[in-house]
Amino acid sequence: MLATLVDAPFAEPGWIYEEKYDGVRILAYKESSRVSLISRNAIDRTTRYPGIESAVRKLKPETLALDGEVVVFDSRNISRFQLLQQGKGQPRYAVFDCLYADGEDLRKAPLSERRERLEGVLRPSASLFLSERIASDGIEAFAIARQRGLEGIVGKNLSSRYVEKRSREWLKVKLNQREEFVIGGFTKPTGARRYFGALLLGTYSRGRLHYAGKVGTGFNEEILASLHRKLSGLVRSKSPFSSEVREHGGTFVSPQLVAQISFTEKTKDGKLRHPVYLGLRDDKSAREVKAPRRPR
Repeated sequence: MLATLVDAPFAEPGWIYEEKYDGVRILAYKESSRVSLISRNAIDRTTRYPGIESAVRKLKPETLALDGEVVVFDSRNISRFQLLQQGKGQPRYAVFDCLYADGEDLRKAPLSERRERLEGVLRPSASLFLSERIASDGIEAFAIARQRGLEGIVGKNLSSRYVEKRSREWLKVKLNQREEFVIGGFTKPTGARRYFGALLLGTYSRGRLHYAGKVGTGFNEEILASLHRKLSGLVRSKSPFSSEVREHGGTFVSPQLVAQISFTEKTKDGKLRHPVYLGLRDDKSAREVKAPRRPR
């Protein structure tokens, strides 16, 4: 179940407001002693997070399906995708939903009942914890999230069923501008930098990749080298972008890699201001990356 992005915080009776984590969405399945951790694009990540796998395996129910976010926290207890992507810090599983427990399918039950069941089966540990509910009022929750420097909040209707699609029964409000973009090329390095200068970014709309600007910050030498190795095998002669890219000496690549980028704002023509590279996302396919549609 995916949340719909909205522009402003809100307060609705019968809703709860949780911390929006900056990590990787994972579904955890337990069948007796066997546990699988599956990403949103159906890739098995069990071996990547052994501590989480072990913690889920120790939970009492024989059969279990959980939904949550794998995160790494910084020194201020704020989740940071780049720390997770770079393998820095201990991955933890922030669990916010229980879909199946001891032979019972809970997806048609209201969220209030699913959360109650989740609180009954979860044993918090170093690798496993319940997602935080910030406040009962959405406006207050947003103010707290801003004060703490969180990524945002997610409001959820307590009467909502769990559906395998994007829904307006879950609404997210972001404090920080962070989105995914497809890498469609790179520029030549300048000065003392090696490998490449900036990444050329785009998003899909109606099946066409539209140029969204470039990002040239957020890289260290190790990241530059690693990305260049991945990009070198994807080089192509023709631009993958449907719109013109005015970058002298740019090299185009097949649009397969997805990068998470932070930025301050977008210009009227959709270009990014002050973008910073945070890391690659292997839990989303390039075709999934579309410019967010804002509600009217």
